[in-house]
Amino acid sequence: MTFEQFEQYHDDGMKHVLLKGEHIVVPPPKFRRTRFQQRNQDALRPYVRDRGIGEVHIEAGFKLSPNSWLQPDLSVVRTAQLDVSRTADYLLGGPAIAIEVASESNTAAQLDAKMDLYFAHGSEEVWVVYPERRTIRVHRPDGTSRTVEANAEVRSDVLPGWSVAVDSLFEG
Repeated sequence: MTFEQFEQYHDDGMKHVLLKGEHIVVPPPKFRRTRFQQRNQDALRPYVRDRGIGEVHIEAGFKLSPNSWLQPDLSVVRTAQLDVSRTADYLLGGPAIAIEVASESNTAAQLDAKMDLYFAHGSEEVWVVYPERRTIRVHRPDGTSRTVEANAEVRSDVLPGWSVAVDSLFEG
């Protein structure tokens, strides 16, 4: 499927992505997921805003190629990308940081394909969050990654000096 075909779908309340030509429909996020998204956005936004880095978005749409349009659960978008995308209907290219929450509705293969696309289109980090384990795996474009456990702080090379306790991002 092409992006033009994908764009013709009507809003049905579900989350839709176009992953290398495959149209994937994901159920609406559960409350636990939206709380995680909000807590993470709250933790990131002051740092990003105060340093003029850009913006933090929940489920913003990124057009990556003629057959791929993705909506990470959260994203950190640099100011330069916002300026370039200002006249477009969607953000163009990958976000500086894409954050995907693993769930039963997205397979490991889909998460890997998304990560490959994000990096191929300029992302500097991709975080995969595992709510059941309360861990975050931070991936870099060079193929390295690290797992941050629940009792530790997640840090980002993209956001020097920023950190947050992983436990604080999840429900009690």
